[in-house]
Amino acid sequence: MLNSIMKAVFGSSNDRYVKSLGKIVNQINALEPQLQALSDDELAAQTDKFRTQLADGKTLDDILPEAFATVREASVRVLGMRHFDVQMVGGIVLHRGEIAEMRTGEGKTLVATLATYLNAIEGKGVHVVTVNDYLAARDAEWMGRLHKFLGLTVGVIVPNLSEHQRREAYNSDITYSTNNELGFDYLRDNMKHERGQMVQRPFNFAIVDEVDSILIDEARTPLIISGPTEDKSDLYMSIDEVVKQFPEDWYEKDEKQRSIQLTEDGTEEVEKLLIERGLLETENLYDVENTQVVHHLDQALRAVHMFKRDTDYIVKDDKVVIIDEFTGRMMDGRRWSNGLHQAVEAKEGVKIEPENQTLASITFQNYFRMYPKLSGMTGTAATEAAEFWDIYKMNVVEIPTNVPVARIDEDDEFYKNTQDKFKAIAKAIAEKNAIGQPVLVGTVSIEKSELLSEFLRQEGVEHEVLNARQHEREAHIVAQAGRIGAVTIATNMAGRGTDIQLGGNVDFRIDDELRDMEEGAKKDLEIERIKAEVAAERQKVLDAGGLFVLGTERHESRRIDNQLRGRSGRQGDPGLSRFYLCLEDDLLRIFGPDTLFAKMMNSNLEDGEAIGSKWLSKAIETAQKKVEARNYEIRKQVVQYDDVMNDQRKVIYEQRAEIMDSEAVEDVVVDMRHDAINSIVSQACPPGSYPEQWDIDGLKTRVHEVLNFDAPVEQWVEEDQVEPEIIEERLAAEADRIMENKIAAADPSLWRRIEKSVLLQELDGQWKDHLATLDALRQVVGLRAHAQKQPLNEYKQEAFSLFESMLDKLRETVTNKLIRLELVEPAPLPDVDLPELPDFLTGHIDPLTGIDNSDDDDGSRGREALFGALAGSARAAVGPGGSAKENPYAEMDISRNAPCPCGSGNKYKHCHGAISARA
Repeated sequence: MLNSIMKAVFGSSNDRYVKSLGKIVNQINALEPQLQALSDDELAAQTDKFRTQLADGKTLDDILPEAFATVREASVRVLGMRHFDVQMVGGIVLHRGEIAEMRTGEGKTLVATLATYLNAIEGKGVHVVTVNDYLAARDAEWMGRLHKFLGLTVGVIVPNLSEHQRREAYNSDITYSTNNELGFDYLRDNMKHERGQMVQRPFNFAIVDEVDSILIDEARTPLIISGPTEDKSDLYMSIDEVVKQFPEDWYEKDEKQRSIQLTEDGTEEVEKLLIERGLLETENLYDVENTQVVHHLDQALRAVHMFKRDTDYIVKDDKVVIIDEFTGRMMDGRRWSNGLHQAVEAKEGVKIEPENQTLASITFQNYFRMYPKLSGMTGTAATEAAEFWDIYKMNVVEIPTNVPVARIDEDDEFYKNTQDKFKAIAKAIAEKNAIGQPVLVGTVSIEKSELLSEFLRQEGVEHEVLNARQHEREAHIVAQAGRIGAVTIATNMAGRGTDIQLGGNVDFRIDDELRDMEEGAKKDLEIERIKAEVAAERQKVLDAGGLFVLGTERHESRRIDNQLRGRSGRQGDPGLSRFYLCLEDDLLRIFGPDTLFAKMMNSNLEDGEAIGSKWLSKAIETAQKKVEARNYEIRKQVVQYDDVMNDQRKVIYEQRAEIMDSEAVEDVVVDMRHDAINSIVSQACPPGSYPEQWDIDGLKTRVHEVLNFDAPVEQWVEEDQVEPEIIEERLAAEADRIMENKIAAADPSLWRRIEKSVLLQELDGQWKDHLATLDALRQVVGLRAHAQKQPLNEYKQEAFSLFESMLDKLRETVTNKLIRLELVEPAPLPDVDLPELPDFLTGHIDPLTGIDNSDDDDGSRGREALFGALAGSARAAVGPGGSAKENPYAEMDISRNAPCPCGSGNKYKHCHGAISARA
């Protein structure tokens, strides 16, 4: 109560902070007349002036008012848009490394240009991060015109660029890209063997658009680069056949955790079935020998009983395609991990692609925390403010709207069952449609959107359905969702990137209707006609009450509901929003409090009857908070586990960088050899032990295995009575002598390249195996909670021990390879070129659902599909008259990794070389 009174009198801390920024906005506004008087060339010259000031010791904060005023004036001239004062506030917030929460339609894309320009002046690079490739390309082209006018370079990272194109884009002052592309490029860079092959430069500043989607929704999902393993299709099919025979009393489902377990009786029955099929090594299902079968059995149970067709995935072109739970889009090329996708493929009877092995991985939390300065913008971040601060140390600032919000948010309507609810929804839509009010309907799955579509057809209401099946028409459907009488059913509205404009979108109508018309007076007249029609239609929509947003059920997160609501009431327009709920909704069924069900079921609610109350809305919000808290714990746990790996990742990547930057790695190799010898001797002759306790035979065997020579160790011990330190010195001296003779006989520059190549290859190989071991440890360490042990602490201890073992093995393998290496005759330098990076598969794996959220086009598709895509691009390079079997360069001796002679900018293997591969 007291807090409410204080807030009413003094305003919230957010209000006071925003008000304090008004002084800077006043300084910016005072400079406007002065900048309006400049010519275009003089305005563009401001950038060089600012760079000079920075070189003379001024800070970015010192030049902020004039820099922001410069961007505002340039925007007026280039884009025809002038930044509002509240947008200036947003720009300051972004520059300070905070999150600007701005309502939908408030111009976040334009706001970003302020902080982007100011920070790009330093020349260290600014990354603008978007949620999809379309937005990255659109914003780079749209806002890039403004930045280029002011003398800055702009790059964009999208899939299928060559390494040269990527490097060029990253070297630009401002780089637009998706979060996935940035993360995967970072991982790929740290798998390369020469500094010159890397595409990214040191991190400086990033602005993350839809920051809640990227840093919250996708944060529990590590980025993974992987390579294929052996084919186990037969095992998947066999396990699937067995699982489909299980009666319900054999297993227990936990829909909250999306997990499923066999009951005690079920386990006995399953063992009998698996033994009959010859799938078990021993009679006990949980013996160590049956670990792989148990793993596949668990995934098959989840696939058959937890994952629903047309809700979690669809089958398209004989492939299982995942549906994004947040946007409702199809996610071509993305796959579930740990064999889950293969289990779903077996369930649906489509071709089973092989699993993949992790080669490199990182979470978004640890990737974005590497930026010295990080900021973000979104329409919905306040509900996750605590998490943003805990994980990223980013403060959320709510920016006031330019015009007060006029949308009316009505109370939820609650029905007994789905049938009654959808009847009421269809009736409400028909009523609004009759008066011409446009309606946007939000659903949570394709299944629900198509069910509602059927109800509307029965009501005779014309409508558009926007879900994964209509992905290609997305922008057009959204753009015209504000026209008179338009009814649009959308499976989630987050990150659509296109505003709904009342009366329709002028640009889209011009493109649709006048695309083939030649430029001239006639086209200009038609454009004016369209603009007049849109303006008149907009007024009719305003008179009808603006856009009506209707939610068919609540989402797990309040942010997703707010994103849907935010589509209405843009820039002060009138609008209306209402949610329809029932007891059968997933949120209430799985997470709703028991008291809610008891009270509702005991009431006299008749079929078709609706109720609404503040108590009900409060109960629903409580359920949502439960889910949000649970998801936060999952994300927090993911980052805690990844922090363990992150420390190790930093060591490995820093070591790789040092090796790549070194002219010679001889000192490193010598140290590794001596450390390996020390380890061998220590194991055979433990400190503090007596000579009779030493394992002399084992020591001799290990010396021969690792150092490739026989040492008279027993003679040293019997005759010279040496200590372990002396044995170590003698072994090191002999190994050093062998290596010195080998090096003396070789070309010095050639040997340096060999040492560097062996060191990097072995480092990468050991790290890859270590990641696989950590993956397996992560899967099972949770079971130690049953022994009253803290799984995270157990994981930390085991991971540290495994890391030390990996380093020991690395020293031994590098020493062994170099000491055994024989150079028969000096080879020309090209023959020892450092290995090129192969075509890896990329994934973005959610540890809770197993979903792969990668946006990369080549993500885990399997080699056949990948070669098909490469052949397609190669055919395009040949030209219209070419044939898939025609490669004009086939007879030439061209390296697969060399640039293609056709001039496409792609590697030969990705261009005309792919034709030969396909043929």
